[in-house]
Amino acid sequence: MTSASPDSAAPNSGLVARIDGGSRGNPGPAAFAAVIESAEGKVVDEISGFLGRATNNVAEYHGLLAALDYALAHNCPRLRVFSDSELLVRQVQGIYKVKSPDLKPLHDQARERIARLESFSIRHVYREENRHADRLANRAMDRNTGVRG
Repeated sequence: MTSASPDSAAPNSGLVARIDGGSRGNPGPAAFAAVIESAEGKVVDEISGFLGRATNNVAEYHGLLAALDYALAHNCPRLRVFSDSELLVRQVQGIYKVKSPDLKPLHDQARERIARLESFSIRHVYREENRHADRLANRAMDRNTGVRG
């Protein structure tokens, strides 16, 4: 079994995940989302969940973990992730250290799952390129905070 590093290039096969997380207040009511796509760009699944009270960065990590869990559960050894969280991307790439005690266990869980993949890459994208995942995360917050949208 080949171990994947967070910046190893994933070929044009496998899955693509566009992830997001957010909180209203920091911390505040928080949720995450992952839009799972085929390599060709077709949406194959949408995952979202409400976390209760959490920070935005914790929510972002839950989006990543949801995408990793999906790939592993569906026996897909290749995953490309796109996130609008520069902090999360740089931490997973090993460029930034994980100093927050709230993020460290989530980062460790992500690294463990990444190591089980054949190929993994993660890239920062601008928020405009991540609207679908953002909408899903906001819907999950709305459903659980009584907001009607």
